[in-house]
Amino acid sequence: MAASPVWSVDPRTGKQREQVAVEATAQEVDAAVRAAHAARGSLADRTVRAAFLRGAADQLEAARNQLVEVADAETALGPVRLNGELARTCYQLRAFADIVDEGAFLDVVINHPDDTATPPIPDLRRYKVPLGVVAVYAASNFPFAFSVPGGDTASALAAGCPVVVKAHPDHPGLSELVASVLRRAAAEQGVPAGVLGLVHGFEAGVELVRHPLVSAAGFTGSVRGGRALFDAASARPVPIPFHGELGSLNPVVVTEGAAAERAEAIGTGLAGSMTLGVGQFCVKPGLVLVPSGSAGDGLVKSLTDAVSDTDSGVLLDHRMRDNFLAGVTERAGLPEVESPVTPGAGSEHTVSPGFLTVPAGRLTAEGAYDLLLEECFGPVTVVARYDDDAQANAVLSRLPGNLTATVHLSAEEAAGEGRGAEILAELTPLAGRVLVNAWPTGVAVAPAQQHGGPYPATTSTSTSVGGTAIERWLRPVAYQNTPEALLPLELRDANPLGLPRRYDGRLER
Repeated sequence: MAASPVWSVDPRTGKQREQVAVEATAQEVDAAVRAAHAARGSLADRTVRAAFLRGAADQLEAARNQLVEVADAETALGPVRLNGELARTCYQLRAFADIVDEGAFLDVVINHPDDTATPPIPDLRRYKVPLGVVAVYAASNFPFAFSVPGGDTASALAAGCPVVVKAHPDHPGLSELVASVLRRAAAEQGVPAGVLGLVHGFEAGVELVRHPLVSAAGFTGSVRGGRALFDAASARPVPIPFHGELGSLNPVVVTEGAAAERAEAIGTGLAGSMTLGVGQFCVKPGLVLVPSGSAGDGLVKSLTDAVSDTDSGVLLDHRMRDNFLAGVTERAGLPEVESPVTPGAGSEHTVSPGFLTVPAGRLTAEGAYDLLLEECFGPVTVVARYDDDAQANAVLSRLPGNLTATVHLSAEEAAGEGRGAEILAELTPLAGRVLVNAWPTGVAVAPAQQHGGPYPATTSTSTSVGGTAIERWLRPVAYQNTPEALLPLELRDANPLGLPRRYDGRLER
């Protein structure tokens, strides 16, 4: 049977641009994984890894114009957005290179023998080693930052793990181009091309997570697709870690005081956040609790005006467009759900933004309105009007895990008066990142970042953004009573590599 072609498609027209590849067979997936496995040793030297990551950033920047042109043709995200995303991606690669240089991620701990302890302590030396080949499943909505050169790939390579990427069908041409750029950077450091594999096709993705030489996986996408792969990873004869980002509603609470104080600003800010990138951000606010009454009415009016002034846009592909239109139609059809600005079809290839309102009391018990507590990918949000604090809390108590949760407080509440601390306590169990008087869209690449949350936001407690994302691809090993000459350099008393470490209980830097 002939291999299925992989086409680059223009989402602005729905027309095929060019064939860029064919879907990988099981044999081709096996070859890619084995090549990655064979390349493990080339990443053993941290100096080489850091140089590779910096070289990858340099090569991506050198190819910026071509990369952005292809990315825009396949995603319709626009040159401004894509240039910014590419800059973020390069910054992330260099940030991981700095982490590799520093070496603190190895968590070196050395205990010398202590016969006076109960029980006695032998000579123990502990650090972290790479897991092995990592399967990365690229996301649709971030063709750079969460795709072939994105955070999963960068953090895995930084940990010393080769990568095989399952390309997303929405930007296959860009995926091929970026993979060639990264392999060029690898060659500059004497690293085999197999250190970064790339495969296309749904079945290839399934074969990848089942391959016995794959040691972990990272995924960003839908609940349905991510859960299927997560289950496959767990059902293997040897289960592997699966770090999946599956979906998030990203609830927002606006207090009565905040609405009374700055209704117009909050409404305008919400419109900008929920329509950013045509509503295709994983941290888009999808449920907003707004008080009933005049203060909340002012916020809804501001939101109405701002969303009405927002242009229609192109989604990443026509399947997503169809799902968006079906999703908003089903939600808008529920009793007591109103559409101050009706989301829908802008033209044959675009969608127009909008939002829905519903009495919060409809969301406090199981039933048909549970649909409003599920993510709808695209430029729409649900505004739930609550009568009192108890009703708002009742809605929050029914929410699944999220990437983010936000509260907008009045100046008095932000200063510690009123319910500010109580609301934060309600939101903290719901999300990995809690925001005050801000909007969740925009995930900074920073050491303190947490991009992950309770299920179904993610399938692990780790982050996929920021320096600690490297921890997903490492495991600890302790050596006991091992002669100095046999120890890895990282664990020797003399500390020849100058690593940060904890030495007999003392933190050394």
